Amino acid sequence: MLSPQSTEVVRATLPAVGGALDEITARFYAGMFAAHPELERDLFNRGNQAAGAQRQALAGAIAAYATMLVEHPDVRPGAMLARIAHKHVALGVTEDQYKIVHRHLFAAIVSVLGEAVTAEVAAAWDEVYWLMANELIALETKLYGAAGVTPGEVWSEYAVTAAEPQGSTALALALRPADGGPLPRFEPGQYVSVAVQLPDGARQIRQYSLSAAPGSDDLRITVKRDGEVSRWLHANAAPGTLLSLSRPCGDLTLADGDEPLLLASAGIGITPMVGMLDHLVRTGATRPTTVVHGDRSPADHAHAAELTALVSQLPTAEIHRWYETDATAPDRAGYVDLAGVELPEGVRAYLCGPLPFMRAARAELLRRGVPAQRIHYEVFGPDLWLAGAR
Repeated sequence: MLSPQSTEVVRATLPAVGGALDEITARFYAGMFAAHPELERDLFNRGNQAAGAQRQALAGAIAAYATMLVEHPDVRPGAMLARIAHKHVALGVTEDQYKIVHRHLFAAIVSVLGEAVTAEVAAAWDEVYWLMANELIALETKLYGAAGVTPGEVWSEYAVTAAEPQGSTALALALRPADGGPLPRFEPGQYVSVAVQLPDGARQIRQYSLSAAPGSDDLRITVKRDGEVSRWLHANAAPGTLLSLSRPCGDLTLADGDEPLLLASAGIGITPMVGMLDHLVRTGATRPTTVVHGDRSPADHAHAAELTALVSQLPTAEIHRWYETDATAPDRAGYVDLAGVELPEGVRAYLCGPLPFMRAARAELLRRGVPAQRIHYEVFGPDLWLAGAR
């Protein structure tokens, strides 16, 4: 909990700091990368850096956390912090890196706000930073411990055992530990990081949802041909190729129980949903399950045949599909519209796809009375949901 003195200072300065966060985070990354070029080259997604997405996500997280500290001091932002912690563990982030971030973030704050950053203001925001950092460090320590690894030591070598095109732009890769060891434990809906060495020498890392359930002989990821790492995988990944994978991470996991489910996706957001459905089939689940998917066309739809087959094996499941083009009965034309989908009482919803799709789906679910805590989502890349809400 933020101290009373710092609470008042943060409340008074939040508009000024929040309004300058975009500039602060831009200077922060520039300064940190100048001092630590290895972080830019080997850890951070340079595509997101170039587009400004990482800066927006960081600004949104800081603003949301600080606002909650002063406006709702008894409420912990558990979902937001869990999502960040899982992403950090999937990247191998360690406690010492928080000190680097602190040094360069506060240098950027002083650089942007100048004399407005008095000793009192600096102390208050320093308290905000370390409250957030220490919460994340504690969560990440638990996640590393649950995975049975030393913090940061998350990488293992895997061999590609199969590469199968999915739709017009995706490739499903089956992966097995190169040393012949067992697959790591994971939950339906989680993801792994894949690190590759690109032709210019940079080590770039991307996350991909696991698109097959626990119990398979291999891990499986499905990669859309979009971005430099994904294009590299499409061009180079074939049976026998060795790849560096992290331990599975992610907080979008399928809850146990008998409550009805809504699995709603668009585009490559289908991947965690296929893994969840595979798990439901393997475990003989009988819970009511509504599957919703939207795509550009049937030809673009990754795992289309598998999705249909999985739904057909669940006795109380139904599927609704929307295609922007080439829709034929019983499919629907245009974008996903949950207003026309009947949902049972007590449904728990899982969303994955582009942000506009998820925002629209969540708004419709809230309008229909689904509690916010029963709506879960996965963002591929930096979490701009909070940034968009500022």
